[in-house]
Amino acid sequence: MYSLALLNGGIGTRIAADRPKQFIRVNGIPAIVYSLVAADAVEEVTQIVVNFPPGWREDVERIVRDYAVKTPITYVEAGSSRQESVQKVLPACECDKVILHESARPLVTTADFRRLIAAPFDNVSFMLPIPFTVAPVDPQSGRVTGYLDRDTLRNVQLPQKFDKATLVLAHEDAKTKSILFTEDATLCVLAGAEVRFIDGTERNIKITTRTDLRLAGFLLASTQADDL
Repeated sequence: MYSLALLNGGIGTRIAADRPKQFIRVNGIPAIVYSLVAADAVEEVTQIVVNFPPGWREDVERIVRDYAVKTPITYVEAGSSRQESVQKVLPACECDKVILHESARPLVTTADFRRLIAAPFDNVSFMLPIPFTVAPVDPQSGRVTGYLDRDTLRNVQLPQKFDKATLVLAHEDAKTKSILFTEDATLCVLAGAEVRFIDGTERNIKITTRTDLRLAGFLLASTQADDL
């Protein structure tokens, strides 16, 4: 059985809205709802731990009620960074296996969660091949400093699944070394854990800007039309 940690603590400064981006409506529905509904249909997910920006707990609880999410929910206030938010939700996760996802990725599906769970490894992330050329640079001088083979690189996506004990130890290691990460697959690898990847999809975008918001709305509408 799995605890799903749904990261929901961002305040959406880059999207310049009057509320955190996870509460912005996408095709009339708060963005967070899509991930909740997708996970709610997965039998192996027996607990959902949702974090929330300070002052927004009542809004999250109201959404959970309004959309009749059946899986038991635990609420945890978000930290000051994504990494701290994960550290704070882990003690609330009751299962030995944890799935991490972000409500800012509303195009996740029930099938995505099931495919991740079915992967025959403890620590797994969705990742996507990079279709464009990337290069290391020195931002201060504007110099290109080398070459990267894109065949050996991947765009890290969510959801990800981990053995909870592995994830806890990796976060303790990062905290001890004062290293900040924006996702947990590489965090675990650099702490010495083995992490595998499976291919993700181009549709699984993260809402960061207003352009992302419009694109998510279009993709979700297309999916709903295909289901009719």
